Amino acid sequence: MLFICYPKCSTCKKAQKWLDEHGIKYEERHIAEENPSYEELKDWHSKSGLPLKRFFNTSGLLYKEMQLRDKLPAMSEEDQLKLLATNGMLVKRPLLIDGNTVLVGFRETEWNDKLNQLIPAQNSLQLPSAAL
Repeated sequence: MLFICYPKCSTCKKAQKWLDEHGIKYEERHIAEENPSYEELKDWHSKSGLPLKRFFNTSGLLYKEMQLRDKLPAMSEEDQLKLLATNGMLVKRPLLIDGNTVLVGFRETEWNDKLNQLIPAQNSLQLPSAAL
């Protein structure tokens, strides 16, 4: 499992803590030091089933400085992927990739549901419904 994060990001810290608490093993990758490539992003987007806009860090300073909210609708998917591959700070984080499963951003209930499908034998992922 590949966990792509920005160590200073509070959401990434929450996600990493969650993974650790649930005993899930992962390989960590610093998104600013090793930006996802065009090929990786294209593959992950395809596997995720999500709109490409979900891969953009829309709350990030760079996104706002570049005025991408106004520019993205006029860009092709290929151009958007190429843009994402230029700077890791444009990419929504954290990302969790395992085979055909790609999680973008950290939503505890979504991660719990998806990872229970991947690792059904690992009962430690079963959270009480009150925790959700």
